[in-house]
Amino acid sequence: MTRLSDPTAHHATRRRIRWLPVALAVVAGVALLAGVVLAAIWLRAQPAVQEFIAQYPGTTPLPDGAPVGIPAWLGWQHFLNAFFLVLLVRSGLLLRKGGRPPARWVRNNEGLIRTKNPPWKVSIHLWLHYTVDALWVANGIVFIVLLFVTGQWMRIVPTSGDIWPNAVSAALQYASLDWPIEHAWVNYNSLQVLSYFAIVFVVAPLAVLTGLRLSSVWPQRAERLNRVYPAKLAKAVHYPVMLVFVAFVVVHVTLVFATGALRNLDAMFASRDSASWVGFAIFAVSLAVMIGAWFAVRPAVLKPLASRMGTVTR
Repeated sequence: MTRLSDPTAHHATRRRIRWLPVALAVVAGVALLAGVVLAAIWLRAQPAVQEFIAQYPGTTPLPDGAPVGIPAWLGWQHFLNAFFLVLLVRSGLLLRKGGRPPARWVRNNEGLIRTKNPPWKVSIHLWLHYTVDALWVANGIVFIVLLFVTGQWMRIVPTSGDIWPNAVSAALQYASLDWPIEHAWVNYNSLQVLSYFAIVFVVAPLAVLTGLRLSSVWPQRAERLNRVYPAKLAKAVHYPVMLVFVAFVVVHVTLVFATGALRNLDAMFASRDSASWVGFAIFAVSLAVMIGAWFAVRPAVLKPLASRMGTVTR
């Protein structure tokens, strides 16, 4: 007799196989993290390293005239940036997943935005990605302008060569789980400065440039330009850039909670140099909004919104 296989058992086996690499990666990550912590603790016990940390405690002085504190506009920018990033990651993952889109969208070639060539028909997920990307870029432009107008740039742009050894010192202190002494309301530590500078002035522009190359607004007939900057290169960079953003957010949020959650959240969300629950409450509401936005990305919500900017079809 022919033995029939159990479909339920077959699917369960496939699920286990699919999750096995994830489980192995988690175990390897935990082991690696534990090794880094133990190595950092051992290093900090060495006299030479102790002298190094004493000489470079992890922060560098700010330039004269640097502002103190986190203004309210920066708190709003912080929330909007996080909100748009959540939607960009959500739509980006849907696009990467592929498959038949639930709907397609065509831009109305009238009004302020007109092109000689007919607009492309794109998936509704790509429409969301384009739309949120435009909002994220606009928010970023406002952020950069305010950053330089208010002098806040001095807090996230390296202005001294000592920032490098101080960043190494701060990284070693973080890795050993003995946090560097800091007061972010007054000055970020050197590792934070380098991280924020890289995100704002390197990673974000890379995301914009690669996304622009992959978008429908890129001049497809510019053969020389397309040879210099092929779409294949942009595509190879765009997804890793998203992963960098995700990794930064994970580390950033982890350290916010591990190094004094109430004080950090009060500074970031309430623009207060205190440790009250006001900042935490604003953060909780902001988090709820972002979670709601993540789950709101579905055809029933997207179609009516997209139809206001173009034509939605099956």
